[in-house]
Amino acid sequence: MYAFAGLTILDLTRVLSGPYCTMYFADLGANVIKVEPPEGDETRAWGPPFVGGESSYFLSVNRNKRSIVLDLKTPAGKRALQQLVKRADVVVENFKPGTLARLGFGFDQLRALNPRIVLCSISGFGQTGPYRDVPGYDLIAQGMGGFMAVTGEPAGPPMKGGYSLADVGTGVWGIVGILTGLYMRDQRGEAVWVDTSLMETMMSWQTYLAGNFFATGRDPVRLGNIHPNICPYQTFPAQDGYLNVAVGNDRLWVAFCTAIGREDLVEDPRFRTNPDRVRHRDELIPILEDVFRTDTVASWVERLRAHHIPSGPIYRFSELYADPYVEAREMVLSTEHPTAGTVKSVGVPVKLVTSSGAASVRRNPPPLLGQHTAEVLREAGVAEDDVAEILQQVAGASQHTA
Repeated sequence: MYAFAGLTILDLTRVLSGPYCTMYFADLGANVIKVEPPEGDETRAWGPPFVGGESSYFLSVNRNKRSIVLDLKTPAGKRALQQLVKRADVVVENFKPGTLARLGFGFDQLRALNPRIVLCSISGFGQTGPYRDVPGYDLIAQGMGGFMAVTGEPAGPPMKGGYSLADVGTGVWGIVGILTGLYMRDQRGEAVWVDTSLMETMMSWQTYLAGNFFATGRDPVRLGNIHPNICPYQTFPAQDGYLNVAVGNDRLWVAFCTAIGREDLVEDPRFRTNPDRVRHRDELIPILEDVFRTDTVASWVERLRAHHIPSGPIYRFSELYADPYVEAREMVLSTEHPTAGTVKSVGVPVKLVTSSGAASVRRNPPPLLGQHTAEVLREAGVAEDDVAEILQQVAGASQHTA
């Protein structure tokens, strides 16, 4: 049972945010058609590393899709896309705002072709507003969206996240927007345009930090791994590394003090409640750091978890993917690629179970450039003359990327 069986998505996106968004639907059974220009998604060339001639970057976010090559600047390419739109449920694009309309496939043109289409547009700053035409990349959004101002050590420079948070996060908001658009379409019987951006994604995650700013008028500052509203909630050094500890309420504080053998701290008036501990953070943290330095990370995590204190090690990737949790939760998905062999990528983080069983996850490899052009176009009823012309583009693309 595939959750999205029968759903057809035209994926006109490239790089990360859009492909990440559409891969979720592909994983759960949607017919996702990746429409690439003759030169292909640029991430096909983003490496090393390459595996069997394919970039690991591209392989990580394009499984379970079918690839076709269309040159949307040619009449044959436009006619083919028109046919595909008529049979699709969703179109996803992350061109610079206005580009799709200039190619003849803006929202008005799409809904004329298909009155029930859902268009999802992903961009740096949105389809409207003063920065509509400003190029947007993950790093720019992390900086302008406030994230880098509060990330890093207090005395250090602004710091971006280790992952592409704006790109991937906007891909997730794209998923949410598409699902909302499909619901609205089915309720109202009309086309829907979903507009989401990297900048708004970074702002949407500010939550309590924005709340603190609105309440006080003061800019949040970089605190390293310290939480501004909770104490202790941070990283501590142990004998052989670091661990994270999250004492989120006063009940946990009592249990925490017992776990570390410092019951005396419970009745210390400086630390009795969370507001007390936040106010006296500079006095409390050195005491706790001295305690944690007396034993190993594994020992502390075992002791803290025995008292139900949220805690954990700080894994390198090699440690993370050796943890039995990963296999138990099926968070590595393997596919067999025609040139790259066995390709591993991060699994689907949403599990769906109904009374009849769990939803299935597809395990098809990321496509070669233009691999499915002929079959997809013929399925859509594209004229054979146009198919022949477009296949010449596929051949040219293969020579270009060889």
